[in-house]
Amino acid sequence: MARRLQDLGYQVVASARNEKSVNQLRSEGLTAIQLDLDDSESIQSAVQQTLEICNGKLYALFNNGAYGQPGAVEDLDRNTLRQQLETNVLGWQELTRAVIPVMRAQGEGRIIQNSSVLGLVVFPYRGAYNCSKFALEGLTDTMRVELRGSGIHVCLIEPGPISSNFRANALEKFRQNIDSESSVHHVQYQAMIQRLEKEGDAAPFTLPPEAVLKKVLHALESRNPKPRYYVTFPTHLFGFLRRILSTRMLDRILGRASGGGSR
Repeated sequence: MARRLQDLGYQVVASARNEKSVNQLRSEGLTAIQLDLDDSESIQSAVQQTLEICNGKLYALFNNGAYGQPGAVEDLDRNTLRQQLETNVLGWQELTRAVIPVMRAQGEGRIIQNSSVLGLVVFPYRGAYNCSKFALEGLTDTMRVELRGSGIHVCLIEPGPISSNFRANALEKFRQNIDSESSVHHVQYQAMIQRLEKEGDAAPFTLPPEAVLKKVLHALESRNPKPRYYVTFPTHLFGFLRRILSTRMLDRILGRASGGGSR
């Protein structure tokens, strides 16, 4: 996303949590800064650095820093769920609040939130991530209504499976925070681990990051951007099924589609 937007003529300030990733972005010719969404001081510092780079102006914010915490809801302790929400929701909200005054002063701006199909429907063993994306959807919808008439447009991107390091990071968090051996979901966890360890794309209809780029460009450049942009076939499918099916019927389909079960 950062590379292609820069190629298209945008002044991009990319960010990453750790210094190694920041240096990698810089080696690729990008302007990059350190940003840890779990740290308020880091958020404020990143905003200040960005405004200095951009001469006090900021047209758009693309929120994308997130991870998935696998595990059954009954296996999530309070701290594990808190960590998921700190990164995926609260850090985004704090960062967004910090840039809104700049956009208000300009009379224009774009806030683009990279959500997920799991902000529309739920899959089993993804409860923490589902929770974070449903919360993000509610905050974003509210913010869009509240900012109406300000010149600031707020959009949600709703990807399904996209090629990235998401599964590898999720597997690391699972091993850190879930006691799979003593869980009643042990058998289901073994199947989930196999999926997370699989090389290449593990889900049908997986698309490359360029599929998200197309939607982000429309959200950046359209005079009247859409509130939501669906990306990948599963998002279109489940978004449609959510509207037409009963909750019980949708639960059955989601359980089968995700390979999940209950015990």
